[in-house]
Amino acid sequence: MASRNRKRYWLLAVGLGVAAPVAAQTPAPPPLRLSFAEAVRRASGDAPAVALAGLRTEEAEARVREARGALLPSLSFAGGWLNRDFNSKAQGISFRGVPTIIGPFTAYDARFRVSQTLLDFSSLARVRAARSQVNGSTAEGGAVSEGAAAGAALAYLRAARAAAQVTARRADSAVAADLVGLAQAQKNAGVSAAIDVTRARTQLVSAAGALLVARNQLDRARIDVARALGLDPWTPIEITDTLAAALPSADVPATPDAIVALALARRPDLAAELARGDAARTAKKAINAERLPRFDLAADYGVSGLTPSTSLGTRQIGVQVTIPILDGFRREGRAAEQSAVARESEVRANDLRQQIAADVQGALLDRASAEAQQVIAAERLRLAADELAQARERFAAGVAGNIEVIDAQASLLRARDTDIDARFAAATARVALARAAGLARTLH
Repeated sequence: MASRNRKRYWLLAVGLGVAAPVAAQTPAPPPLRLSFAEAVRRASGDAPAVALAGLRTEEAEARVREARGALLPSLSFAGGWLNRDFNSKAQGISFRGVPTIIGPFTAYDARFRVSQTLLDFSSLARVRAARSQVNGSTAEGGAVSEGAAAGAALAYLRAARAAAQVTARRADSAVAADLVGLAQAQKNAGVSAAIDVTRARTQLVSAAGALLVARNQLDRARIDVARALGLDPWTPIEITDTLAAALPSADVPATPDAIVALALARRPDLAAELARGDAARTAKKAINAERLPRFDLAADYGVSGLTPSTSLGTRQIGVQVTIPILDGFRREGRAAEQSAVARESEVRANDLRQQIAADVQGALLDRASAEAQQVIAAERLRLAADELAQARERFAAGVAGNIEVIDAQASLLRARDTDIDARFAAATARVALARAAGLARTLH
């Protein structure tokens, strides 16, 4: 039996010796050190949603070129060869001496054709409408970028809170281990019962379990940060900023009225809605302009004949005036539709202005409340630490059991969590205020 166990240990050692060099040959990639400002910058410029918004803007710009094409020259070339015969009587030719079947004969024709719109008020208005759509798409891209920046900021703050909770759980484990040693010393000295050691060890095990949960939450928060930035979820990320009082920061005005005025000028979602209304009004003008005359120039030049050597040059040039009269009232229906779209956009824009003011006021209230709670939480944490120190002194002096110490330890744990939550709430309130003001992309 002993030789068999030694053989197992030898195989295990060989396996570990073989596996170690393999692991050494494929080292893990270094973690991506990411600050809060860098996360916001990456998200506002490189997030998948921002890239898609940029592609939609390119699509709108392509539609401008498409609309402008109606005003630019059109050039084409056509060449053909024909061999045919035909019934002259079917064409109304019944003269004496004219055969019934004429042909077969061959014809050649090669021709360049060019056309140019001289004046088309409707196409001009469509170009302006397409440009308004580009402005709206650009503003929508800005709104998407703002949302991506705010989303990345919140994801980073959640990761920072998870990191703070891991630090707190480590501190709890250290305190629990220290109290286990103290309870054991008291038991050895004969001034404490064995139940005190058991209680202390129970707290140590609970702290170890809470630390595992906190580490798992931190790993999941890092995955959320990677997804917010459009990175591979397996990318190792190291959060370099903590939930400090200065995180995050943005150049927000001091007074509520100034913040609302800034938001009305900078919020890209409001700019996008105004651009949509302008595009609808311009589209209505383009539809109404279809009633106006349109002037076109068309010309062609080419050679034609029975054989290539006998072909002669021919040309044609003309100006055409088109005056729409009636199209079954389809234009009127399309114009009414665009008018309704424009009025709908006006209603949304007015509601959005009120929503912006409400967002600013709500964010200011949340920030003030969170900052006040942060002060209270910090004081509570200080008092909980003093309570644990005093309870430990009483337990060491033998004038109290460790129930008092365990209660103080639980109070300190809750105070640490409350302090972390208060700092997180204050940070998220500052993010909400920056987004309400249209400054999420400037967070740092």
